[in-house]
Amino acid sequence: MPDETPKEEYKHIHRSHPEFKDVFNIPDISSYEGEYFDKAIHVILSKYWGWLSPASFALATFDWLTHLSISPAKKTKMLKDFWEKFGLIYFCMLQPNQNEPHITCKKSDHRFQSELWNKPPFNFYAHSFLLLDEILNDATKGVRGVSHHHQNVVNFMTRQMLDIISPSNFPLSNPEILQITAQKSGQNFYDGYKNFMEDMYRTANKLPPAGTEKFVVGENVAITPGKVVYQNQLIELIQYEPTTPTVYRKPVLFVPAWIMKYYILDLSPHNSMVKYLVDKGHTVFMISWKNPGKDDRNLGIDDYINLGIMSALDVIEALIPYTKVNAVGYCIGGTLLVAAAAWMATKPIKRLKTITLFAAQIDFRDAGELSLFIDESQVTYLEDIMWEKGYLDGTQMAGAFSMLRSSELIYSRMIKDYLMGEREPLFDIMAWDNDTTRLPYRMHSEYLRKLFLDNQLVQGKFTVNGKKVSLGDITVPMFVVSTLTDHVAPWRSVYKIHLFCKSEINFVLTNGGHNAGIVSEPGHTNRRYQMMKRNEGGKYITTDSWHHSAPTYEGSWWPSWQEWLAEYSSEQITPPHIEQSEKGIHVIREAPGTYVFQK
Repeated sequence: MPDETPKEEYKHIHRSHPEFKDVFNIPDISSYEGEYFDKAIHVILSKYWGWLSPASFALATFDWLTHLSISPAKKTKMLKDFWEKFGLIYFCMLQPNQNEPHITCKKSDHRFQSELWNKPPFNFYAHSFLLLDEILNDATKGVRGVSHHHQNVVNFMTRQMLDIISPSNFPLSNPEILQITAQKSGQNFYDGYKNFMEDMYRTANKLPPAGTEKFVVGENVAITPGKVVYQNQLIELIQYEPTTPTVYRKPVLFVPAWIMKYYILDLSPHNSMVKYLVDKGHTVFMISWKNPGKDDRNLGIDDYINLGIMSALDVIEALIPYTKVNAVGYCIGGTLLVAAAAWMATKPIKRLKTITLFAAQIDFRDAGELSLFIDESQVTYLEDIMWEKGYLDGTQMAGAFSMLRSSELIYSRMIKDYLMGEREPLFDIMAWDNDTTRLPYRMHSEYLRKLFLDNQLVQGKFTVNGKKVSLGDITVPMFVVSTLTDHVAPWRSVYKIHLFCKSEINFVLTNGGHNAGIVSEPGHTNRRYQMMKRNEGGKYITTDSWHHSAPTYEGSWWPSWQEWLAEYSSEQITPPHIEQSEKGIHVIREAPGTYVFQK
């Protein structure tokens, strides 16, 4: 007799019958607790795969391979280009007098710049590698149907794998290494071995890289005199001591990024932006962010605004009543400052006089090379990695930045340190770069989803303290600095602030990268910048038009910024007292405080 059990009832029995589970020993992970099981799997994967989502890479590869497999014309062109270029290189090898290269490396690629690479057989090695680089670059780009994001991911990962086999990485195919080996009779390999073992020891014991011990916070970096006048669970607020008889009435508040220590703005005395402003008569305050741990996992963006920016403004108001503040935001600190400013713009009391932004984005649609690591799969994967500890480790973020410039930041350093046996001397900004910080689980998740993925800030969907904010409400003058070779916040992306804010905007484009372009003190050699002002409510001009028409100036942009600040800082007054006990403001400790030392 056939089984007449209804189909739905059978399914119910199939799932829940105790004997079924006992026989097959299948745990019930279909409930809410199963989500934790999935997260645990991702945490285990990260120990072998790193911080890159294997699913994200697999999706991108499948998208590219599928479309390439049904594009015979693209494959035919690739093959034709390969044989044509290989034939030119082979012809050049047969005729040694033909020294004109048929394939040139990128301007930013310094691996084959030495004249030694123009001699055979090394020119063949270099040109063959560059040929392969061109072929793979063409193969991973321009395949019709592949999403723009997937195309960039595949191209990036291909470049990472190709960089491993560069002839510059191996002693027998690198003429510079062979020359040094001959000059030093092989001593370079012994010195390189010692450097390698020292680095392995430091890595195993979680010590900073060699050379960073020369730069000690509070001793020769971050030494501008000041006092910590306020502290909460997220920030220490530093007020710097005046060095002039009078100061400008309106103070300066720095909001640095919390993905790095604040002292990028107060490095050595010769390149400290804080010292430069103090010596020009400005009262300067600095937010020093706490390096969050597992107990801070639930700190969100609202907390960074309320406990950070708003708390700092409250203290400044108590110290210097009835005055507005010149606020300065760096990188993600600038993004946070703009969001807070849009929220404050709806309040009856106006607290900001001006806003200065350093390499800060508000529109994340074209967010630079970091967007390679941002999609739904990658963000979910990162969230699960952070879920275990409650934060994202700073070394993982540093690894992402290094991969973006692997030929310069990874392989070039390995060649110099291990094969040539020569340590590259560290300077202050490099030592600071290795002083990494952590990112709390909730904040980083909100940052990636609301800003990078959903781009809410420029769409009027971003909320601050539960209220949607509009950038169009910001009316205070702005001074916006971008850098020409910034791969974190590309200048054309930073320039988009002209589209969303009606304020007067002084826009600066300086040479250098994300950090070096900002730490660009007067007297720094080979510095130049472009600057042009758009009046409040002025018409928008394109980036190409701006780049073509903006005047170019030699030297540092700092004096131009300081003059602009002085213009909006009102008259000179007697320096305000650092400690005002009657208002509850006490000196807690000397600068640079304690949060900056947290590891």
